[in-house]
Amino acid sequence: MKKNFTMAGRSFSAQEGVLVIAEAGTGHEGDPDRLEALVRAAKQAGADAVKFQMVFAHEILHPETGIVHLPGGPVRLFDRFRALEQNPSFYETAVRLCREESMIFLCSPFGLESESLLAALSPPAIKIASPELNHFPLIRKAASRGVPLILSTGVSRLGDIEAALEAAAGAPAAALLHCVTSYPAPEEDYNLRVIKTLAAAFGVPVGVSDHSTDPALVPVLALSQGACIVEKHICLSREGDGLDDPVALEPDDFGAMVQEIRRAQGLPEDRILSYISTAYGPDRVRACLGTGAKRLAPSEQENYGRTNRSIHYMSALPAGHTLSADDVAILRTEKILSPGIGPEYLDTVIGARLTRAVRDGAGLKWDDLVSRG
Repeated sequence: MKKNFTMAGRSFSAQEGVLVIAEAGTGHEGDPDRLEALVRAAKQAGADAVKFQMVFAHEILHPETGIVHLPGGPVRLFDRFRALEQNPSFYETAVRLCREESMIFLCSPFGLESESLLAALSPPAIKIASPELNHFPLIRKAASRGVPLILSTGVSRLGDIEAALEAAAGAPAAALLHCVTSYPAPEEDYNLRVIKTLAAAFGVPVGVSDHSTDPALVPVLALSQGACIVEKHICLSREGDGLDDPVALEPDDFGAMVQEIRRAQGLPEDRILSYISTAYGPDRVRACLGTGAKRLAPSEQENYGRTNRSIHYMSALPAGHTLSADDVAILRTEKILSPGIGPEYLDTVIGARLTRAVRDGAGLKWDDLVSRG
């Protein structure tokens, strides 16, 4: 069972020192001043790395995914993601700012285009977000870059994680982040004993990506279970317009979290549990630790098959049409579209003929197809 994660010439573990990732995501909103402020805030809070998200809406969603209700009114979810897109030079600036602050630059791609642009920035590792855990073309491409992969495992089952690690086999190393894909995620859904389960099952280092709102409970308890990485969202203000600002920690709270992590790292499990039980109460701690059996958390069960990827049609097509690569895409389904079959079947369906007319955006079903040829 491997407990250390090595990246950028450094080794991270619950005993030697945890890798603390400040997830800035898209909270910069494309503003260079906000970008700089986020990097500096993460540095001052004591994080080791700042992570961003390289978003291109067409790699993530179909244009007809549906509507989100924001304070300014209803907006197409696709358009909200398009507003997060930045030029490659923006991420070059992020790399430079991280280097100036002696911070590790990390970023999540969401498709082959963003992965290629990210690889050109020579990151020390590539982070795969939970919804992309079954985006096998993306994982295989990222694994070919010669750097470690960090894979979040929210809204997944053991078989999904096994398949993702098989796709990542070409990478020099891989780590898993236990995660609950809910915003915010209830602490009692975290089942943190699963960190040991995943480490034993797959023989890779494991950490936690925490979407709960408490600064310390999940991160410190995760250390008691051997977590070598803690990732948590950071924002300048929870009142900001960033997509994840409502569930992120403001700089002072992020700094308090880091202090608690540094205080706990290296301590034996029983001492961490005693300390955190005194602060939060034994009942709350037991609920957060859970059983250790890997399962979908109650708060994320409805997301399974929708926030992760499946094959969707990119236009309305008639019966008898022979599918080409341009007719389909590996996308998140989200709320109103119908999920399709898994991305692992993409090569199988190219060249197949439709038995019936299909709607733009619908998930591809086996019943839609007749044999290739």
